Amino acid sequence: MEQGRILVAEQQGAFVLKLVGDVRLTFCTALDEFLKHMFSAPDFASVVVDVSEAENIDSTTLGQLAKLAVCAQRRFGLTPALVSTNPDISHMLDTMGFERVFDVRHEQPVSDEQLAELPIVPGSEAAVRERVLEAHRTLMGLSAENQAQFSELVSALEGYR
Repeated sequence: MEQGRILVAEQQGAFVLKLVGDVRLTFCTALDEFLKHMFSAPDFASVVVDVSEAENIDSTTLGQLAKLAVCAQRRFGLTPALVSTNPDISHMLDTMGFERVFDVRHEQPVSDEQLAELPIVPGSEAAVRERVLEAHRTLMGLSAENQAQFSELVSALEGYR
């Protein structure tokens, strides 16, 4: 499995995030900081998330993507696009309820030419735990199935506070 990477681009308030390979919680700090930057951009207009080259996306990253969509809807009245051409990843997104918060597309509109790699940003154990908790709480808010699937994990992580 290819090591995970997150590629990003921005042009005139239009943002693109592309997940490649095996994307795991090691990106949670960098992704959270990028989302803050993106949503604070004065010309923020749209966001596309492309997971067509992702081989695996862990639940923390899925939760952060769900947070991205929920925040875009609440703050800007915008439903982000999510591109998925991998049937396994598409199935996982469907089971997580992503169609409720994203405009899920199954064709490839994103070009890699202007994407830059988002570096991993180390975070303290406590900060990472908070991001993992927030991501999983967001996932739990998408569906009753997610609530059941992640409630034990969230309870366990809350016990470490």
